[in-house]
Amino acid sequence: MPLLLWLAAAMALFTTLVHTFAGGREVARPLLDSDTLPPASKWLNYYCWHITTILLAFMAAGYALAAWDAGYRPIALFLTPLCAALSVLSAAVAMKGGIAPLKLPSTSLFAATAALGAAGLAL
Repeated sequence: MPLLLWLAAAMALFTTLVHTFAGGREVARPLLDSDTLPPASKWLNYYCWHITTILLAFMAAGYALAAWDAGYRPIALFLTPLCAALSVLSAAVAMKGGIAPLKLPSTSLFAATAALGAAGLAL
């Protein structure tokens, strides 16, 4: 159903904005301010931060394309399990670090996007 895929696109866009603005302040800034990490580790993590930003923006665009034209539904078929896997990965990383999985916004944001994508594909 296009409405649910539009909602998946909106959730992916929201996730992009949370990552970029709140996450940039709470995660990327402290990473860059760290003097204890080796330079290669610090800057590779910062690079990965930007990879994630780009990936999230493309997720939003992909779901929007799938909602706009049924011919693009295969994009949603790819993005939906990817979002589910990223939610599980977020929870696993949180638990490995002794953090409650829902303390990391990525756990619930990816789960919500996956759920909306799955519902949009099923209906």
